[in-house]
Amino acid sequence: MMRVAMEIELKDIPGQLFGALGPIADLGGNIISIAHQRDLRTPRGTIPIKITIEIDERHLDDLIARWHDVGITVMQKGEERLHESVFLILVGHIVHTDLKSTIDAVDSTGFAEVVDLTLSMPGIDEESSAGITIKATGRTEMERAIEILEQEAVNKELLLIKPLEEI
Repeated sequence: MMRVAMEIELKDIPGQLFGALGPIADLGGNIISIAHQRDLRTPRGTIPIKITIEIDERHLDDLIARWHDVGITVMQKGEERLHESVFLILVGHIVHTDLKSTIDAVDSTGFAEVVDLTLSMPGIDEESSAGITIKATGRTEMERAIEILEQEAVNKELLLIKPLEEI
């Protein structure tokens, strides 16, 4: 089984999403995640769907052909190499301690990346907080990426808040 992230486009008609999901199950695939926002539109007036699935590599072309037959367009596809994901929070003078170098410390590993960041800055001299989503190639690599981020936090006198569950 391979994990594939795709962006597909659906027409805004009843049953299109069901029509997209059925062939995945028919081919023995499994949906890992799906993001469907009906209010968003592509320039062609279709609805973009981001979907990640696990499927036997031999069936991927068949899936795409089945979607094509029912008017579903695959705009982008690629094997997802980053399987593990974790959300962490940093608190402190994040921007003043070079946020870019903090991100680069994780991104430069080659096995983990900061894939999302939200920053809250209440005032110029006040501490800020950042929500950081890291993805990694595997569990061991994620543990190593968190260790790297912990060391960055210690060096920059930031507080790193990790999820309660064991990573």
